[in-house]
Amino acid sequence: MIETKFRIFQFKPFIYEALQKIGFYEPTEIQEQFIPVVLKRESAVGQSQTGTGKTHAYILPILDLINPAKQQVQAVITAPTRELAGQIYEEILKITEFCQGDEKIITQLFIGGTDKQRAMEKLKRQPHIAVGTPGRIHDMVREQALFVHTADILVVDEADLALDMGYIEDIDQVAARMPEKLQMLVFSATIPEKLKPFLRKYMENPRHIHIEPRQLAAENIIHYLIPARNRDKTELVYELFSVLNPYLAVCFTNTKKKAAELVDELAVKGIKAAAIHGDLPPRQRRKTMKQVRDLEFQYIVATDLAARGIDIEGVSHVINYELPADLDFYVHRVGRTARAGASGIAVTIYERSDEDALNRLEKRGITFVHADLKNGELVEIEDRNRRKKRKKDPDESDILARTIVKKPKKIKPGYKKKLKKEMEMIKRRSRRLKRK
Repeated sequence: MIETKFRIFQFKPFIYEALQKIGFYEPTEIQEQFIPVVLKRESAVGQSQTGTGKTHAYILPILDLINPAKQQVQAVITAPTRELAGQIYEEILKITEFCQGDEKIITQLFIGGTDKQRAMEKLKRQPHIAVGTPGRIHDMVREQALFVHTADILVVDEADLALDMGYIEDIDQVAARMPEKLQMLVFSATIPEKLKPFLRKYMENPRHIHIEPRQLAAENIIHYLIPARNRDKTELVYELFSVLNPYLAVCFTNTKKKAAELVDELAVKGIKAAAIHGDLPPRQRRKTMKQVRDLEFQYIVATDLAARGIDIEGVSHVINYELPADLDFYVHRVGRTARAGASGIAVTIYERSDEDALNRLEKRGITFVHADLKNGELVEIEDRNRRKKRKKDPDESDILARTIVKKPKKIKPGYKKKLKKEMEMIKRRSRRLKRK
């Protein structure tokens, strides 16, 4: 039996049993830094890359702090999407299944698209942990069905996405009903200015734990760039699917409308693709996610909601139908592949107008391979910056030639040709002398 390095945290025995079963033996960097802060009952803001283990960085210490003898809500965990809330809930259940008898920790999930009345009936016995989307949790609190005044831990996961989706007001309303001495744990990829007033309202001098990414995206991803060149982009996506033959591919669009259109256009071409975006009815979204997990689809078309809020296993390829307006989302998109040590491929179809965005991604450490589809194959082509790269710094002979050869005062026909010839002669002479 491998000895777990999580022993340094001195968790309750059931947590170690669960970690052994799951196969977690060594804490990640975010877990190493965040768990002791939670156990000390301090508020904190955590920033780290996707796939770094942040969910367990807060659920493990929270489960250790819960007192099962108290039949009351002790922790509230919010996530901006139903899928993410559901994943957090499932991860908690994997740990709490090892609680026995009087030590049993009760967790309840509150998300839209589920039977509200049934959820309220279950609340005759309050859970120890409430997990859900901000809107539904606020709804339950407003209905006086969920009593959060006893909970002194509030987790706000994916806070910047919650802000984008308009959920901060719901979280604020829930937090306002919780104890004054509230331990708030916030996780966010970025800390936008509009989020700061909310953080200041509930967090006094919080610990800020920022795990710097080792690289912008995983090392084992190949980033291909394909020029659109006024071609039909749906046709390009169709060809890419055919050429790459992925195990599971996610194609990202910037809008829900474009995602729906692309799914319909691919269907005409005989490609059955799953759509994941915010306009899907709850029942359809749950059904689609189940089909994806059951590998009924080889292709998915999604908006950025899926990049941040859904964990889809086995993604071998990511295709960017278009670059995201916020380049941080490029990282979240390609982060759907090459997980847990696997390799992956990311393909971006770009327009001329994307040049600035591509340059910024390259400055941030992304190395692109320039490619195109030719005769049913993905082949490498010349770098789009090849002309810029040809302009090398002038050597000594260039400088000398320019100094000696002067532009004539009176311009005569053919002077440029003559000027060039003289400069070449001086440069050759200079190089010969240097060699001697």
